[in-house]
Amino acid sequence: MMLLLLERVPPGLRGELTRWLLELRAGVFVGTVSASVREKLWERVQRNLRGGGAIMVRTSDSEQGFRIIMCGYTDRLVEDHEGLSLVRIPSKEEESL
Repeated sequence: MMLLLLERVPPGLRGELTRWLLELRAGVFVGTVSASVREKLWERVQRNLRGGGAIMVRTSDSEQGFRIIMCGYTDRLVEDHEGLSLVRIPSKEEESL
């Protein structure tokens, strides 16, 4: 299973993804696809962000049972703490740097 969260991306990219995944809300996609399809979709997302951001959550053999991958500019940061992925919202000072 995979979950894609898109922020500030072109509508055409969202439309393209609806061929493979369900769009639960604007920019929130979920579905079960093979690993090769998942990688091709992620490559397409990366190529077509145009200033937006994307977060992919997919199943994994990790302790948490999932892996988080990000690209582009998003409102969140994912940090690894001893093998656990934690999400952090940057402070205003960090955003201005």
